[in-house]
Amino acid sequence: MKKLNNPFDQMPAYHCFGCSESNHHGLRMEFYEDGDEVISTWTPGHQFQGYFNILHGGIQSTLMDEIASWVVFVKAKTGGVTSRLSTRFRKPVYLDEGPVKLRARLKATNSRTATIEVKLYNSREVLCSESEVEYFMLSPEKASESMRYPGVEAFYES
Repeated sequence: MKKLNNPFDQMPAYHCFGCSESNHHGLRMEFYEDGDEVISTWTPGHQFQGYFNILHGGIQSTLMDEIASWVVFVKAKTGGVTSRLSTRFRKPVYLDEGPVKLRARLKATNSRTATIEVKLYNSREVLCSESEVEYFMLSPEKASESMRYPGVEAFYES
């Protein structure tokens, strides 16, 4: 398993709610590559509560949307925007049970879209929620121009 760099964090005024280290109100996710999957382990805090001691479903969806974007960055080698997010909540995610693990993989692509499968597991490795995320992909040139996509190599530099 290889840790992925966040090349965006070096850019001025970058404050992504999902992955920016400088956004102290955000999720501050980190990502790893393991074969054809992108993985993230994240520990929920009580500020992300929905019902008592349960991780808010909107935060679960945000976690899954964010990791899907990283699949597009490193597996599709471009940037894009979410066009559809379909989430199924199977079991509650309890805040006091420790970190959750997200696993995401590229399920299908065509010239304009990527479909990403994301699964969120609790600390006991029980599947709690899953999403199918559809991304509208930009050409690498357009992603570089409009989103400052630095190229896939930037995610692997040490």
